[in-house]
Amino acid sequence: MPAPQICVVAPMHNEAGNAARLAAEVYDVLRDIPHEIVFVNDASTDSTLDELVAAKADIPSLRVISHRSNAGQSRAIRSGVMAATAPVICTLDGDGQNPPADIPAVFQALTRADAPADLAMVAGRRVGRKDTAAKRFASRLGNGIRKRLLNDDADDTGCGLKAFKREAYLRLPYFDHQHRFLPALVKREGFKIEFVDVGHRPRLAGKSKYSNLGRLFASFSDMLGVMWLNSRFRKTGGWDES
Repeated sequence: MPAPQICVVAPMHNEAGNAARLAAEVYDVLRDIPHEIVFVNDASTDSTLDELVAAKADIPSLRVISHRSNAGQSRAIRSGVMAATAPVICTLDGDGQNPPADIPAVFQALTRADAPADLAMVAGRRVGRKDTAAKRFASRLGNGIRKRLLNDDADDTGCGLKAFKREAYLRLPYFDHQHRFLPALVKREGFKIEFVDVGHRPRLAGKSKYSNLGRLFASFSDMLGVMWLNSRFRKTGGWDES
């Protein structure tokens, strides 16, 4: 069996009704590409784990790993990346709002023959979002502030659909809520980032894990931390071995 070229990682916390459906969609999209699917059950208290374990019977590339304690979305993504064997990771939100049909677009943009050698991430930019007006407003406000303060070039860092090189990701400093700042952290390491338009769908089951106010306050304190990290970074200009 050929080694996987891409691993799709999705964090899952109480996503019964979404989990197995999303895994099946990912498999249908990637069945002609050597791949693996790592869904990370972040200590769900519903039937998410049961759904995923049952889905493995029909999805041979699906791997299911579970946290023993709830650790949050960023930790679930990190656990999935660490468990992956493919050189390229593609992340999706566990709620199913990122269409798996867009995975090839970000994957091919990252791995195309004429891509810059230092391109490490291609991030999705949601078009036609299917969220409430209040959530879209809070997202625009947060994205505008973050983009101005961090200079990360990202109009929509909240989009869960991203493709990145595993080796580059593992060089990034880890902290809770890290996933909201991946473009800034990747750029901090000296890599290039590109963005592509992707779709967005309504949530079909379950409910959002974040409130607009809670997300805004958490993002602001984390943003100050990323600003501090950026201020303490020193560039080497590359390195040579003698």
